[in-house]
Amino acid sequence: MENNYKQDFIKRLICFSLGIVKFCGKIREDRNLRPIADQIIRSATSIGANIVEAKAASSKKDYLNYFQIALKSANETKYWLVLLKESKSEFATQADKHLSEAIEITKIISSGILTMKGHKKI
Repeated sequence: MENNYKQDFIKRLICFSLGIVKFCGKIREDRNLRPIADQIIRSATSIGANIVEAKAASSKKDYLNYFQIALKSANETKYWLVLLKESKSEFATQADKHLSEAIEITKIISSGILTMKGHKKI
């Protein structure tokens, strides 16, 4: 059962990354927003990459480290999406939808980290 959950989460991260890349392709057409789009792509795609990379970890500490890096990337993604949302550009509504998913992903990763550290889930 847990293995299916992990696979479902990885699929969710892939869908999130692909959605972000497509969304940012539109944003990049606005020269002023291009740097923000590039940062969103980098941080959002890093989340899933680090979760997948954790599978090849050489120790529990290494495994946890990849999840912590993924959490940092998720938080960075939230920052860039909030910035885009607050820009009041034509992309603000779509940014808010992606932000909601980034928040959910952050919660899942945070919960996993707490579990790995032996703390209760909040």
